[in-house]
Amino acid sequence: MRDTATKPGSIRRNIQLSNTVDIVQKRDQRTGKLTRGVVKDILTNSPSHPHGIKVRLQTGQVGRVQTIIKGAK
Repeated sequence: MRDTATKPGSIRRNIQLSNTVDIVQKRDQRTGKLTRGVVKDILTNSPSHPHGIKVRLQTGQVGRVQTIIKGAK
């Protein structure tokens, strides 16, 4: 299991609107298939989450951030 300190997508303050990110959607959790998109809304209210911060992409897809591609601090 990964430590949240080593996974930037698990810390809410690292994610901002308009960041390009890779998410894993609920239906893809078993396969680990990633979906890339631009953050429209941040849905997780807590400062961190071990499986990644939940976001909604501009396309309407919802998932947990696995990687921050562009716009990371």
